[in-house]
Amino acid sequence: MSAPVGTALSGRATVEGTARYAARLAPGTAAGHFRDFGGLSVSTVGIGTYLGQEDAATDALYVRALTRALERGVNVIDTAVNYRHQRSERAVGEALAAAIERGELRRDEVVVATKGGYVAFDGGVPADPRRWFAATFLEPGIVEPGDLVGGTHCMTPRYLVDQLERSRANLGLETIDVYYVHNPESQLEALDRPRFLDRVRTAFAVLERAADDGKIGCYGTATWNGYRVDPGTRDHLSLGELLGLARDAGGDAHRFRVIQLPYNLGMHEAFTRATQRAGDGFVAPLEAARRLGVYVMTSVPVFQGKLTRGLPADVAALLPGLQTDAQRAIQFARSTPGVGTALVGMKSVAHVDENLGVAAVPPMAWDAFRRLFSEA
Repeated sequence: MSAPVGTALSGRATVEGTARYAARLAPGTAAGHFRDFGGLSVSTVGIGTYLGQEDAATDALYVRALTRALERGVNVIDTAVNYRHQRSERAVGEALAAAIERGELRRDEVVVATKGGYVAFDGGVPADPRRWFAATFLEPGIVEPGDLVGGTHCMTPRYLVDQLERSRANLGLETIDVYYVHNPESQLEALDRPRFLDRVRTAFAVLERAADDGKIGCYGTATWNGYRVDPGTRDHLSLGELLGLARDAGGDAHRFRVIQLPYNLGMHEAFTRATQRAGDGFVAPLEAARRLGVYVMTSVPVFQGKLTRGLPADVAALLPGLQTDAQRAIQFARSTPGVGTALVGMKSVAHVDENLGVAAVPPMAWDAFRRLFSEA
């Protein structure tokens, strides 16, 4: 799949557009399926595009799955420039353009999020990766010696600008609604913390300018370990500290609005582990984000398929009204206090139809949800 050609879709997700989408899908969704994200009405389940082969057959699967998800009440799409070597972004762009051309969707109704930071090949692994990297990034001066950490990660200004432009072209969008710095904590494997924080501050300044230019709506960090591990751990991230860097870059009106981190029945540190400083103490990441006014999107709610079967009977009994373990795992994630949207990787229409069964059931109320921790 090559990059799309032609005119990029203008506009971005808006208060009016997402409310229109939620109202149109209301007959097929239960109360609470849509939540507020800075005035936008966004679905509590989003579609992710991480897994799969780098081939045309998988591209077509994703296009069909994305199309079905948009029909079933999902208006949050998550991808990254490195997913399937840029092919996932291109599948998202194809699905959006086709749905809009058919009159089934408007650009202002859907939130599209992508990420930059990891080196992304173009469609597949080149015959000579070193030569490709030199010709693509080193020789044009996009990456300088020393910019790349661990051989895979870069978040310098020139590199982020380049990656953002590639993502806009792949997606066929003038404006990307959410742009994440992808796993910035990976750089702490090689950098001391002061140098790392300087790089993050500089990256945020690049994204503030991109927001000023209308290329993105807002930004944040998509992480794996950073927010979940204990303070003092080498790759720990402090949400409060990062917000301070965002204020350095953009003032009080900065556009750091959202984070992403993993969360599921087997990885529940985001809700249960007090890793984030709050006043004189520490709270869990989800509580820290709530206090700081940051929206949270969580990844791997079905743990790449591991939670789609074999859940204990007592856990299933505490998640009523659902037919499959996949639905129960998704219901757990989206019902957790502090979670805004649970992102589910889906590349088949059958999985979309199964997983979106949760949209017909309200998220669990707190009294019912907390029983999972007190009784399960």
